[in-house]
Amino acid sequence: MSGTNPNKFLKVTAALFLTGFSFFVLKELQSILVPLFIAIIISFVFLPMYTFLVNKKIPGVAAVALVVLTIFLISNIASLLIYTSIGTFSDQFPVYEKKFLAVYESVADKLNLNESESAEVSKFPDLKELLLEGKFTSAITGLFTGITGLLGNYILIVFYVIFLLSESKSIKKRLQIAFPDNDGESMKETISDIFGGVRNYISGKTLLSFIQAVLIGLILWICGVDFYFIWASMFFLSDFIPNIGSLIVSVLVGIFMALQFESILKPAVILGVLIVIQNLKGNILEPRIFGSRLDLSPLLLLLSLIFWGYIWGITGMILSVPIMSMIKIILMNFPQTKPIAILMSYKVNTIKK
Repeated sequence: MSGTNPNKFLKVTAALFLTGFSFFVLKELQSILVPLFIAIIISFVFLPMYTFLVNKKIPGVAAVALVVLTIFLISNIASLLIYTSIGTFSDQFPVYEKKFLAVYESVADKLNLNESESAEVSKFPDLKELLLEGKFTSAITGLFTGITGLLGNYILIVFYVIFLLSESKSIKKRLQIAFPDNDGESMKETISDIFGGVRNYISGKTLLSFIQAVLIGLILWICGVDFYFIWASMFFLSDFIPNIGSLIVSVLVGIFMALQFESILKPAVILGVLIVIQNLKGNILEPRIFGSRLDLSPLLLLLSLIFWGYIWGITGMILSVPIMSMIKIILMNFPQTKPIAILMSYKVNTIKK
């Protein structure tokens, strides 16, 4: 018994040290690790395209070049549209500030507050000062700029993508050479399962989120909603932030539509349609397509959202679900770590024993 307590103490101390060291590394190496994780996700999104080109007897170098060219075209077109929309947003937003201020003062008048009560209400959110000094405009514009800054380290991300795609085909061959016995075959199957699971999740999730964003953008455009491209882009990115992301964007869209149309009925109908679309995708399509892979505990999602948001800011919040999903898929493929993956799940009946 005397030997067990020191061993336990050493294990706990080592675990705490590794946790602290990992936290330090993630925080301090943010400028390197964030582009790496973005590149990993981009690589998995375009891996089917790369595999298709290679299977068509196109040389690997040429296939990588075509993929990088595609990424370059898509990212530049998207950046151009987003930055143009941000410029339009900055120009027109003061009009919305004045409308919001007028609504605020109208509500205050209808409440029949005396001077002292009205002063207290105005001081509490400091709303009047916020709107008149343009701080709200700067905050929203800064949020959009921060989101587009996800691809700020563009060259580094592209280099990561090139190396990741180049390595994807040779991993299985190297495993066969390094481990020619049965263990090597088992390891190769495990790696294939991990790559297949992560690739299917990342590419499928990104495709569904993109389709949803396009559909929402079309609906907003047809209904004459201002800044429809910005809202569609935010719906796409916020779809990776569970629950909170889509809720925040939906509230923002609802407020702006109410100010634009100066009524409640049309914005309420449009918002209802958007909520239906999000629920159909989130509660019907994704569970059918991804099954237990996408099933993560809500508590785990909340904690991961807080953790990665604290470590890497809004970029970490967007990457939190893909990172946790990849970790779960990896853990599920090893018998020693499968119990941890099961604990990460929410719906017990979807877990394959």
